[in-house]
Amino acid sequence: MANELDEMNPVHNDEGRDVGVIEKPLPAKVGFGSTLFEIMLWVLGILPGLIFMFMKINAKNFLQQLQQKIQHDASQIDNYLEQRVIVLQNAAGIVEKAIDLDKDVMKSITALRSGRQLTDEARSEFSNQIDAVSARFNMTVEAYPELKAHAALADAMQQNSYLQKEITAAREVYNDSVMRWNQSIFDWPTKMIVAARAGYTTRIPFTASKVIKEEARKKFF
Repeated sequence: MANELDEMNPVHNDEGRDVGVIEKPLPAKVGFGSTLFEIMLWVLGILPGLIFMFMKINAKNFLQQLQQKIQHDASQIDNYLEQRVIVLQNAAGIVEKAIDLDKDVMKSITALRSGRQLTDEARSEFSNQIDAVSARFNMTVEAYPELKAHAALADAMQQNSYLQKEITAAREVYNDSVMRWNQSIFDWPTKMIVAARAGYTTRIPFTASKVIKEEARKKFF
C-alpha cells in the first residue's frame, strides 16, 4: 500500500498556506449506538451498569471542574489586561505633561477603562485593541528620546513590557485548558456521552486579529 502522503509524488502549494482559528463551536453528539451500549451494560448485569454510572458521574465532575479552570485561566488574562491598561494610562499621563500627546491615543487608552465584562469572544478583540494602542503609544515615545530619561516613564514602559509577556503566557495556559476541554468532550464513551447530554460544545481558543497578523508579517529590519 502506498503512503497517503508521499514526498516522492507531492502536491505542492507554491503560494503557501496561512493558518487561522476556525471559530465554529462543535457540539458533542452521540447516537443510538451509545444508548444501546449503556443498555447492554445493564443487560450484562447490575455491576457493569453501576460501574459505568459511576464512571459517568466522575466524567461529569471532571468536565465541571475543567470549566471552572477555564474560567480561572480567563480571569487571569483579564487581570493582566486591566493592569496593562492602568500602566498605559499612567504612562500616558506622564508623557502628556512633557509633550502634546496625540489626543486619539489618550482617548483610546481612556476608552479601554470601561469596566467591561469580557466574554470568550470579546477577550481576544479587547487584547488586540490594547496591543494596537500600546504600539501607537510606543511610537510616540520613540519620537522623543529625551523622555527615555524620565525614571517613572521608563518604569511604566518596563511594566508594560512585563505585562505583555504575562498576558502571552496566560493565553498559552488558557489555550491549553481549552484544548483539553475540546478533546475531553469527544472522549467516548463516558465524557462524550455526558457532554452530549449536557449540550456541551467545543470552545474557541485565543485568536489574533487580522491587524496583528499583518503587523507581524512586516519587515522590521
